Amino acid sequence: MKIFMFVIAASIAFSLKPSKPVNLFNGKDLTGWHMDVPEMDNNPNAKKPFIVRNGLLVSLGTPGGHLITDKSYQDYKLTVEYRFAGEPGNCGVLVHASTPRALYDMFPKSIEVQMMHENAGDFWCIVEDIEVPDMVSRRGPKENWGITEGKERRIKS
Repeated sequence: MKIFMFVIAASIAFSLKPSKPVNLFNGKDLTGWHMDVPEMDNNPNAKKPFIVRNGLLVSLGTPGGHLITDKSYQDYKLTVEYRFAGEPGNCGVLVHASTPRALYDMFPKSIEVQMMHENAGDFWCIVEDIEVPDMVSRRGPKENWGITEGKERRIKS
């Protein structure tokens, strides 16, 4: 497995319509967030894969897991700035997340907004489904669509 660094700028914010933006990340620590890292369940010495460095939220890439907001949000516009500090890797923002570890004992039921360097902007259905315009051209034949392993879960941007 490749190790990569993923950096999110301090401007992770959401807007409740019509309110002004609210920063979800304070640039100092992980207040308002908690980690879901399966390896840490049985290995208390596992390295925490999410850190704050120089005001930026950094994912070290391993062990695999997620940061989850402590609060729930709805009717929002999410703005995320990100970059790969080294070799590009695979990451995303999971929105509308609910049931933890619903796929591969890792991913929560959610919609992933892909940020992988080759597929940024695509959606991935993770035990949750959405419909967007031009579904067949963006996802393939309807009979192949699905929300779990072995199904067409990717919706191209």
